[in-house]
Amino acid sequence: MFAEYIETPVGVADFDNEAWQRCRPVTIAHEWSGEPAPVERHAEVRICWSDEALHVRFVGSQHEPLVVSAEPRTESKTLGLWDRDVCEIFIAPKANEPWRYFEFEASPAGEWVDLGIVVKPEGRQTDWEFKSGIRVAAEIEDTRIRVAMAIPWSESIPKPDKTDQWLVNLFRCVGPEAPERYLAWRPTKTPEPNFHVPEAFGPLHFS
Repeated sequence: MFAEYIETPVGVADFDNEAWQRCRPVTIAHEWSGEPAPVERHAEVRICWSDEALHVRFVGSQHEPLVVSAEPRTESKTLGLWDRDVCEIFIAPKANEPWRYFEFEASPAGEWVDLGIVVKPEGRQTDWEFKSGIRVAAEIEDTRIRVAMAIPWSESIPKPDKTDQWLVNLFRCVGPEAPERYLAWRPTKTPEPNFHVPEAFGPLHFS
């Protein structure tokens, strides 16, 4: 996957900014297991970056009732968001340390969560108090959702140089039934749905 450099940051709710057309899309088209997902659940993802932030846009097909909170809370992180409809990106800024990464989620209702993760042989450690400063926007249409994130550069997520390569994976949870609701750009192929598999992450090239 490629992230195009843009001189002017994209507003998080500016879903139609022309900068997105310069970004190469990838499609989330498989279930976590590797089985093809119905096209009605696919999502397209584009990434770009500016001197301010990493910008991520998801555009998903939506042909079934949304699974979202009746009273969304958008002023603070929503733990447990992964149990509803949500778009996710996992980011490992150091390609030689894929077990140390960050999880960002945003729902079609505008709720979000950001977490710091370290996977060790004895298990996964989660920094529930991690604060990235992420900004989120969401838009629901008849048969489409659009979700965007702006993740500002920080000590944890440092601004890259052109030609840098990070590791990422992209996910979508959609629909009420499990396990078919768990979709992945790079399937993790675990016996049960599990997105926390750094070995499955793919390269993100900055240009």
